[in-house]
Amino acid sequence: MKTHALVLFSGGQDSTTCLAWALDRYEHVETIGFDYGQRHAVELECRQKILTGLRDEFPEWGAKLGSDHLLDLSILGQISDTALTVGKAIEMQESGLPNTFVPGRNLLFFTLAAAVAYRRGLQVLIGGMCETDYSGYPDCRDNTLKALQVAIALGMGQPLVIEAPLMWIDKAQTWQMASRLGGEKLVSLIQADTHTCYLGDRRTLHTWGYGCGNCPACDLRRAGYESFASELHDAV
Repeated sequence: MKTHALVLFSGGQDSTTCLAWALDRYEHVETIGFDYGQRHAVELECRQKILTGLRDEFPEWGAKLGSDHLLDLSILGQISDTALTVGKAIEMQESGLPNTFVPGRNLLFFTLAAAVAYRRGLQVLIGGMCETDYSGYPDCRDNTLKALQVAIALGMGQPLVIEAPLMWIDKAQTWQMASRLGGEKLVSLIQADTHTCYLGDRRTLHTWGYGCGNCPACDLRRAGYESFASELHDAV
């Protein structure tokens, strides 16, 4: 039975929901984040606030929270020319992908997370990748993660399971999952303390959280929250 997990924790809505999901299931949970020169580096500041909030508001989860790891992956930013790593307008490319796609990002994230998990005796890697409400990134696809799981297990010489609890649900259902796991306290923490906006804008607190309100990440988060709130209203 696998009881120890490592969550790829960026400080955003999806990874925070995945962290709550892991804390609800596993006996011991550690977190890992990556500083890769992202424009929205404010998410790295949010990580500690969220971890503190989880410990304060959910003592039973706090008892399961172990070490947090933050890795310097600045080399990824140095070899990338994307709207997530340099100051350029967000737009679609000829490839059909938005220029927010950072090639190799999730491949490197999982490989490095696996190395940490191996050293720490952690058996499960958990990421917030989703193939339902997403920007078409190929390294977020279910087939990519399945292939990575096989490659990592072969390369490490021992099984490491990759879990993606958001893979087949949309953003409204992600809000619903947070509500189911932690009720209004968790939803409020996600609204106030997580960061998803690609531009790193935390000047305005919307009902769905901080953000510029215009980038693709904000669009998905807003639409998901509005659908979630509407369903709550209809249920009352």
